[in-house]
Amino acid sequence: MTSFVTHLEAAIDGTRLPADRVQTIHDGRPLWVRYDLDAVRGSVTADDLARRPATMWKCRELLPLPAGVEPVSLGEEATPLLPAPRLGARLGLSDFWIKDESHLPTGSFKSRGLAMAVTMAAHFGLKRLAIPTAGNAGGALAAYAARAGLEAFVFMPQDTPAANRIECVLAGAKVFLVNGLINDCAAIVRNGMKAMQWFDCSTLKEPYRLEGKKTMGLELAEQLGWVLPDVIVYPTGGGTGLIGMWKAFAELGTLGWLRSEKRPRMVSVQSDGCAPIVRAFEQGQRFAEPWKDARTCASGLRVPGAVADFMILDAIRESGAWAVAVPEERILPAMKEAIALEGVSICPESAACALAIQQSVCEGRIRPDERVVLFNTASATKYTDLIAPELPVIEDPSRVDYHRLA
Repeated sequence: MTSFVTHLEAAIDGTRLPADRVQTIHDGRPLWVRYDLDAVRGSVTADDLARRPATMWKCRELLPLPAGVEPVSLGEEATPLLPAPRLGARLGLSDFWIKDESHLPTGSFKSRGLAMAVTMAAHFGLKRLAIPTAGNAGGALAAYAARAGLEAFVFMPQDTPAANRIECVLAGAKVFLVNGLINDCAAIVRNGMKAMQWFDCSTLKEPYRLEGKKTMGLELAEQLGWVLPDVIVYPTGGGTGLIGMWKAFAELGTLGWLRSEKRPRMVSVQSDGCAPIVRAFEQGQRFAEPWKDARTCASGLRVPGAVADFMILDAIRESGAWAVAVPEERILPAMKEAIALEGVSICPESAACALAIQQSVCEGRIRPDERVVLFNTASATKYTDLIAPELPVIEDPSRVDYHRLA
């Protein structure tokens, strides 16, 4: 197997950059990884993939890792695509599915992006990595850096969920809490690059996290028999997953693997406590102004300014979709309801998506008979400090009134 990467491309102006060395950004904006898709088409078919192990690495021809190089892996098996009829009925849908990313090694979709980023960092000989995080990305970087024997520095807001803080510490990362938001953490990483000699693994500050997240789209397409759903509803903070899937669908279309020319409408979801993408979409802007006083219990959505704002907005518009801000106060109740209906460990970010679906169905933007896929991006167990219930206590186990338990 050979590497099919031809070059890197600046998303802002199309400048070509070589892919055989460490690259970060161009004019402050992200890079695309580009492939020789004609050569890929001649080397592998969709049928070939069915005979390979069901992991995120199965289509190496569409990934940047060079031939003969083993990935840094914790066992990233394909995540389940689950029918969710009861939640679907509650939302007004008859063909509703949940792609459950909580099954990945670090309990969230961040495993995909950071597995790829750390793999490429190790390949290029980098030794010290740093990341600003709302939580799950920090845990993933810490775990994969430990797996690769690399040093990791993690900066997270002071109110980041305890589970995220603990997993970073257990994986041996140097963890620092910051009195501020993720953009304040990002400034610390950016300003410390010269003094600390670390590599910035922030969202889309290097080109390979995007390629890892792209595997969500590759995997979904194969699971659905190469016929894409009508609608994908996705929680959007930094937006890497939404952009990555849209890129995956374009590459699959060029390869001729898709059985229909239809592409999903890519619906972007945020909280009304932090909705810069929604505001920019509604105002017809290509770039999003930073959101002031960002607040939401869904920590992955608390991203006041995304470096890939224009890429997110381009994908939404190209797909014929929209961006939705849901009421912050309804997110945790929606999370509890979704889990109780389906048993899937829905995180608050994805509970926001359920609210957005219900709203979009009511507004006629999504038809009740359309196939809709919601991405559950993390396990609810990462957020137990938000939802820890007060439970009744049986004071005397020898004297239980069973009639009062119902």
